[in-house]
Amino acid sequence: MSIDRALVDAALAAVTDPNTGAPYAAARNIRNVAVEGDTVSLQVVLGYPAMRQFAAIRTQFADALRAVPGVANSRVEVSQQIAAHAVQRGVKLLPNVKNIVAVASGKGGVGKSTTAVNLALALESEGASVGVLDADIYGPSLPMMLGIVGRPESPDDKSMNPMTGHGVQANSIGFLIEQDNPMVWRGPMATSALEQLLRQTNWRDLDYLIVDMPPGTGDIQLTLSQRVPVTGAVIVTTPQDIALLDAKKGLKMFEKVGIPILGIVENMGMHICSNCGHEEPIFGAGGGERMSKEYGVDVLGSLPLDIAIREQADSGNPTVVADPNGRIAEIYRSIARKMAIHIAERARDMTSKFPNIVVQNT
Repeated sequence: MSIDRALVDAALAAVTDPNTGAPYAAARNIRNVAVEGDTVSLQVVLGYPAMRQFAAIRTQFADALRAVPGVANSRVEVSQQIAAHAVQRGVKLLPNVKNIVAVASGKGGVGKSTTAVNLALALESEGASVGVLDADIYGPSLPMMLGIVGRPESPDDKSMNPMTGHGVQANSIGFLIEQDNPMVWRGPMATSALEQLLRQTNWRDLDYLIVDMPPGTGDIQLTLSQRVPVTGAVIVTTPQDIALLDAKKGLKMFEKVGIPILGIVENMGMHICSNCGHEEPIFGAGGGERMSKEYGVDVLGSLPLDIAIREQADSGNPTVVADPNGRIAEIYRSIARKMAIHIAERARDMTSKFPNIVVQNT
């Protein structure tokens, strides 16, 4: 019995990506469909990292093809291909870095750095090549959170190789100074240090560089938003009204300089008692949703106020690596996946596709 190719195409067109809610075919994720005898083979290429879901995706397609008359076997190859996406006008991409994501908050103490590091580790656990830049010149926390000691090596006395922790490339002013040494610098010195850390680090083929921003909307934030190719920003806040007030300022700053907001992460949304498991909204409830509706920005996810998150980050083993199969690690992976999907849905960067045109007098 020959297989009707039209029925195969119809079956494939009906398979929906559970992460986006849209058919894979609509996003052009299905490629190289071939029918040979009683076997259908195809490739599914995702534009975002989701390696942990590859087996489930293969099962999705195998189940859909099994319903087509004459199909006895299927060969489904699943992979991911992360592209570079558009940034602010007039700003060129960094070498070896496809997408830069700024993780920001208007206010300190909302768990922004912990969120940034766990999101980076979540992307790495899904098969992406990831780096983290600690842009908080005055209060670097990346070395402790990733459990990295030592100083970066310089191969040429002009640049430095990134440090590595839990499979993630990293750099921070904290690697270059003594731990207890305060950075008593004015704004221009801090912004210059940030640009040096960013541009003089030999990043190795990154799909994503997560930038842990300092709180506020000052010199460092403006430098990054105006001179660094940022694909998008994630705003971290707690449900508390005071935190939301400052988070809104950070969101508006990115909007003014043309950097899209990829979403809001509501941190410390619910306190979980370590003794009895009772849940209580210490910082209020629904703040992220209210901000989402006001500005038309998605809430990527909500994280609880759990003592384990703090303990794991302080020990140099953040939640995603300390308890990879736990509920909180899955929340971080879900947030990271949604963030990456928003990036994948944006226009691609095409500057590398066109040659430089030089006009000469001949």
